Amino acid sequence: MEDIVNGRCGWCGKDELYIKYHDEVWGKLVDDDRILFEFLILEGAQAGLSWITILRKREGYRKAFHNFDVEKVTLMTDEDVERLTKFDGIVKNRMKIESAITNARLFMGIQKEFGSFYNYTLSFFPNNQPIVNNYNSLSEIPATSPESDAMSKDMKKRGFKFFGSTICYAHLQAAGFVNDHFLDYICRKNK
Repeated sequence: MEDIVNGRCGWCGKDELYIKYHDEVWGKLVDDDRILFEFLILEGAQAGLSWITILRKREGYRKAFHNFDVEKVTLMTDEDVERLTKFDGIVKNRMKIESAITNARLFMGIQKEFGSFYNYTLSFFPNNQPIVNNYNSLSEIPATSPESDAMSKDMKKRGFKFFGSTICYAHLQAAGFVNDHFLDYICRKNK
């Protein structure tokens, strides 16, 4: 896989959905807790799967999890879990579905403690600021970082599921807390 294809990360290839996600979402700083909750749920669902699989089911996840309204997700029941294990719009893994509901409750606890999940996330970064990296190839981009290690460790201690350091790093990249776009990427030039 090439590092840069048509001014984009090589990982998005020619798939239109991937290209749109790369150009419009990935690496742009998100300070909206609803969107951060969406990314948290989607990244957890992705564990062990390809990102394109989850991206193709994103609308299904919106339907399944009340458009990522965290308060509504916390009220979901065992009957909802059972229903979602039969819903083709998402990955029908019971543990991942249950973890989304558990993680919603824990997410709200963090919001109460820190004022927002955004504030909580920034608390793991030097000077509470996002990081902009200057890598020259995909092989330089790490799978984890000190920030993702610390955040993941804290979240696991709080009871979060499906949020190890690699998933956390992907979450931080997607939500723009870590910008790993190369300088030559379209997304860096359009800022």
